[in-house]
Amino acid sequence: MVSIAVPSGATADQLVQGLSGEDSTRVLAALAYASSAYADQLNASGQSAFDFSVGVATTLAFLRSDAETRIAGLMFELTLLDPAQAPLIEPRFGKQVCDLVTGVRQLIRLRALTQGQQVQGGRGKNAAQLAVAQVETLRKMLLAMASDMRVVLVRLASCVTTLRYFVDQKLFNDATRAYGKETLDLYAPLANRLGIWQLKWELEDLSFRFIEPEAYKRIAKMLEEKRMLREGFVSSAILRLQSELASAGIQAEVFGRPKHIYSIWNKMRGKELEFTDLHDVRAFRVIVADVRTCYTVLGVVHNIWTPIPKEFDDYISRPKPNGYQSLHTVVMADDGRALEVQIRTKEMHNFAEYGVAAHWRYKEEGGSNFAGQKYDEKIAWLRQLLAWKSDVADAVVGHEQIQREWVEKLQSATLDDRIFVLTPQARVLELPVGATPIDFAYHLHSDVGHRCRGARVDGVMVPLNTPLKNGQTCEIITAKGAPGTAGPSRDWLSPGYTVSTRTRSKVRAWFHAIDIQETLAHGRALVEKSLQREGKTAVNLEALAQKLGFSKVDELFLAVGKEEFSLRHVEHALHDSVEVAEAEDAVVLGKSRASSVDKGAKSGVLVVGTEGLMTILAKCCKPAPPDAIVGFVTRGKGVSIHRATCKNFAEMRIKAPERVIVTEWGSSALSTVYPVDIFILAGDRQGLLRDISEIFSREKINVVGVKTQSVKGQARMTFTAEIGSTAQLLKALGEIGEVKGVMGARRQ
Repeated sequence: MVSIAVPSGATADQLVQGLSGEDSTRVLAALAYASSAYADQLNASGQSAFDFSVGVATTLAFLRSDAETRIAGLMFELTLLDPAQAPLIEPRFGKQVCDLVTGVRQLIRLRALTQGQQVQGGRGKNAAQLAVAQVETLRKMLLAMASDMRVVLVRLASCVTTLRYFVDQKLFNDATRAYGKETLDLYAPLANRLGIWQLKWELEDLSFRFIEPEAYKRIAKMLEEKRMLREGFVSSAILRLQSELASAGIQAEVFGRPKHIYSIWNKMRGKELEFTDLHDVRAFRVIVADVRTCYTVLGVVHNIWTPIPKEFDDYISRPKPNGYQSLHTVVMADDGRALEVQIRTKEMHNFAEYGVAAHWRYKEEGGSNFAGQKYDEKIAWLRQLLAWKSDVADAVVGHEQIQREWVEKLQSATLDDRIFVLTPQARVLELPVGATPIDFAYHLHSDVGHRCRGARVDGVMVPLNTPLKNGQTCEIITAKGAPGTAGPSRDWLSPGYTVSTRTRSKVRAWFHAIDIQETLAHGRALVEKSLQREGKTAVNLEALAQKLGFSKVDELFLAVGKEEFSLRHVEHALHDSVEVAEAEDAVVLGKSRASSVDKGAKSGVLVVGTEGLMTILAKCCKPAPPDAIVGFVTRGKGVSIHRATCKNFAEMRIKAPERVIVTEWGSSALSTVYPVDIFILAGDRQGLLRDISEIFSREKINVVGVKTQSVKGQARMTFTAEIGSTAQLLKALGEIGEVKGVMGARRQ
């Protein structure tokens, strides 16, 4: 084996432990390369870069990682100190190592961008809640950015190595305190969730040592024994219990871990307990096959050690609300100190570790507020995956097939349903996969979204429909002016511009509000024009609206603008005489007091700018209020009034445009009915004419002519009816369309 100087008491043997001969050779070659490449360089923490890299790789070897992960642990710091080395990684060590090194560099870049975000909270309860939420988003982002979960393992190993160096050098200052805070907020919870207990407790204890040095020393002193002694006691207790269980013919898995300093402090603070009140400073678990055996083991434990009264909990017969099941008992050990024992089945253990009762859910602050079951399930799967690697490595150390399967699973284990993008101020936003700068802008604030006009991603201008990626920094360029003065584009509702339903709903809401305002303005203009025509511009609009049955004047404008309310009613309300009111009733009810144009009544049309001209309604299109109308001066018959959409008028206008004259409906049109032609196509059947006639009668529409023709079972019917307004006609046509057999009903 190659002999290379390895720092911090590590050996080359430790770096290659558990690897095949070929993989061991590759790791040692990387170690030799690192030894010369790093030379005498120091990293950002002031530690020898070579010592640091070997410490990371040794920690990864302790976690039984594969060769590529260990080589990445040796190399990633080199690419940070000398970026020119980055292109040399893949040719020398392969694509996997290059990808891992790139991933670690991205996470470190993220740390540089977001440093300080996890400790910011401002003032007040809401600010504190926002700070907690931001920390949780950063944790998710760390996992989401790692396209290969081995990247997270390297990052955790680097944190442990740095903290160990701070402790060895006794570097207690603001910088190390901030690093400890960052580790405790971000990286220790990740190790916890991924089930990497070996790193979790060390990350917590070392971080706690810098954040609360006095509390750390006090608890360490109260323990009255070193960790090795406590671990030795737990190990001896396990051996004794295993011997007793074997004698009783019980197969069980027994394992334990003494409670570490940070956990003790956290429990004392959270439950307001004194150190002497803690009964689980030393504890272990017993895993058996079935529930019956759980109670048998409980009896064995109570026979070996004396149980402490009132310190027994049966969560098997009475599970916790989250479904957690286990037997908990505290006994007095031979040295007179408390020892906690937990007994459960394998199924209960898996549920507690990986299910909805997972340890991290109720141990971490804010654990119940995490966004989404899918994220939780993915974390649980990752924990099982890492635990599986550890289990099989015990049985088949260095087995190449096991290594390959584990690597493939970790490479595919990504949290790919969400992405995490940073603002220029390093705030992290969680967005759906495929989100664009438009989604990003609306997530910041609705007004930012409305005013969005461009975006820079990592400093480069991009189209607004560009999909964002994990870890990118997005800057939104907004239109100038006061809020509300700029709006989105209707193109944003097209496919590809947004993926968030929240974004699309906000864009639609903007255009809906614009449409309402346009309709309101249109209705206001129509009402004001009507008031000017009647000479009533000084009328109180609020009073007028209430007289017409509206609570607000804007409701009147909207109804008029949508053509749901006729201006004839507005004009009626402006007149106080009885005669006018009676005329209105005649039109609405269709009584004989409404005069018909066909019977000599005035057409009710005003020729703008001219008085006294004779007008006649054209027979070709038969206009009726409030149709848009135009006039055409005839030879000897006055002004012929056509609908603006009339085809005959269009032809006459081309031939003699000088004879076109502006016209509009006058107030006398309210007391007049107008003949219109209605065409109905229906399947011929007995009673069809009767059913349609009943609708005309019910709507008080007088029919003055009917033509019917039946061809091959189809009835073609033309009615000439007298109406007071097109609104009255449209209502009748709608009801006719519902008659059995009717295929179409329209005005000709």
